[in-house]
Amino acid sequence: MSEASQAALAVLRDPSRFQWYLIPLFVIVIYIYANEIEKRNFSAVCAGLAFYGMDLFNEIWNALVLQFTGKSAVWTAPGQTAYLIFVGLNIETSLMFAILGIAFVKMLPKDRKARVLGLPNRWFFAVFNSILCVGVELILNRAGVLVWYYRWWNWPRIWLIILIGYLPFMVVSFWVYDMEKIRSKLAALIALYAVDFSAIIALAVILNWI
Repeated sequence: MSEASQAALAVLRDPSRFQWYLIPLFVIVIYIYANEIEKRNFSAVCAGLAFYGMDLFNEIWNALVLQFTGKSAVWTAPGQTAYLIFVGLNIETSLMFAILGIAFVKMLPKDRKARVLGLPNRWFFAVFNSILCVGVELILNRAGVLVWYYRWWNWPRIWLIILIGYLPFMVVSFWVYDMEKIRSKLAALIALYAVDFSAIIALAVILNWI
């Protein structure tokens, strides 16, 4: 098993690592969602939740890679954290992902048919934001706080990180954002989180993840 995996497993879901700075970070997330709800911007709220649900799905299959290979997850977060949720996801980045979707949909033009550099604006921003996120991950990787173990998920082969790591987040989040009816948005969120939580519960029982 890789060094990063061993380091992550040593602190995985250890409540003794709690730090008080998590409380104001959590309040900031609540405030951002409350602000959007107050403005009745439910589309942004749903987009933010869809973005987070997609990240949760990615973290589940990433943890399963470690479970079944016995070597390493595709990405591992062994650095300092107040709480490590999965081997590749700590509480700090989890709170960040909770609001990142809202931030990204605020970049979108109101006109869905508008084009940017000749491309449909939704696809332009989905690709642009994915590249931006992977750029940040490159910095984290160089700092040693985000470890990429496999050659096919590493520099310079970052296209796979863009296509699988972030582009689906953007596409699903924007898709939910653009839905005409709140009922449709809620149905999409229910389906997404049903998959996530069903997988977590099943794996907690089968693989003793608790």
